[in-house]
Amino acid sequence: MRLPRLVIAGSTSCVGKTSITSAIIFGLKKRGYSVQPFKVGPDYIDPSYLTSISKNETRNLDVWLMGTQELIQSFTRNSKSDISIIEGVMGYYDGFGGKTNFASTHHVATLLDSPVILILDASKTSRSIAATALGFTKFHKNSRISGIILNKIGSKKHEILCRTALQNLKIPIIGVIPKNASINLESRHLGLVPIAEQKVLHAKIRQISKEISDYLDFALIEKICKKTSPINRIKPIKSKTAKITVAIALDSSFNFYYHDNIEALRREGAKIKFFSPINDKKIPNCDLIYLGGGFPEVLASSLEKNTSMKKSIKIHAENSTPIYAECGGLMYLTNSITYGKKKSKMVGLFDVDTIMTKKMTLNYTEGKINSNCLISSPRNFRAHEFHYSKIINIQKDAKFLYDLKVGEGISSHKDALTEYNTMASYCHLYFDSAKFASKLIENSLKI
Repeated sequence: MRLPRLVIAGSTSCVGKTSITSAIIFGLKKRGYSVQPFKVGPDYIDPSYLTSISKNETRNLDVWLMGTQELIQSFTRNSKSDISIIEGVMGYYDGFGGKTNFASTHHVATLLDSPVILILDASKTSRSIAATALGFTKFHKNSRISGIILNKIGSKKHEILCRTALQNLKIPIIGVIPKNASINLESRHLGLVPIAEQKVLHAKIRQISKEISDYLDFALIEKICKKTSPINRIKPIKSKTAKITVAIALDSSFNFYYHDNIEALRREGAKIKFFSPINDKKIPNCDLIYLGGGFPEVLASSLEKNTSMKKSIKIHAENSTPIYAECGGLMYLTNSITYGKKKSKMVGLFDVDTIMTKKMTLNYTEGKINSNCLISSPRNFRAHEFHYSKIINIQKDAKFLYDLKVGEGISSHKDALTEYNTMASYCHLYFDSAKFASKLIENSLKI
């Protein structure tokens, strides 16, 4: 079956991929198409903007986390709309390392046999833009680049200079977007500000998308999207009857979840209840608690003030309720979070503390689960980590479940602190890369 699709790539990070991808989704919807968004890489924040515009949950496509077959299957299984739009990650050829194409946007475009539109930042160049474009089209024997969008054009004269320089490449120019501070999205230490934190961002991304869409050639975009090879559709997986209830923290402090992970839990027999560590007083009745990532440091004062919720979580843990936590969830379960000069008390399940640093930890990770635990028996796994925090005051007898051969983890390449039936790590897992969802449910039933 033919699945119209398109990858939106950038020459670098911060070239406008999310804003322009949102504009393409906006414009296609205005023309009557339904759009399914995807995001290359392990990102949680950018997908929230694509979801807001498309009204469909954005799915991640990451070869490292998912593996080749699972990535292709997830794409085909979730491409239920008229057109699938895939936002790339970093620069077009940036992936796992400098010597390999693995896990890059180009790698994903190749796996999905998808055409690509490349975004170029033209703000500080004119004729040299052609050299950049030529390099991207020739760097790989099949670049898959079917069109170019010029971003941050300073004037009509600047546009003419760039267009003239690009003529000999014979690659269609899909759009020319003027430099305009009002169409920029706000960023923070981990990238864009999550759309869940501020309701005003929904209106802002819609306004930005509408404005940018006026500078794009949608007749060409539609043509490129539809000029694709057939892909076999995957039969939907039947969900099991609900066996347990999983309480998932979801609010402006905790919102870093792969939608596929939540769906995997539902598919394997979980009823999902969402709760807010900021606003709710206690955990809802449940068999398993899932604390995802987010920005607990930004809203640490609000989390600290909700003593009832912190007490509820600690009591659940001490009564052996299974708790699975990642990154922000790990930070929340420590004694405190120090952000700048402010130190805020957290749950205190783990006798360690969290401090925010200026050093970014960003890695794909790989390691081994060293003993039976909530998510698995001993096995190798792949994940990723992305944070500015550091866990300190770790006791010598602290127990870790992950031994990493790639990545940093909490301390000395060890990750996943464990206490009672709680495990909390910096590593973010993709549940369908193994049977993590079914194991979470199976092991929760045993307790």
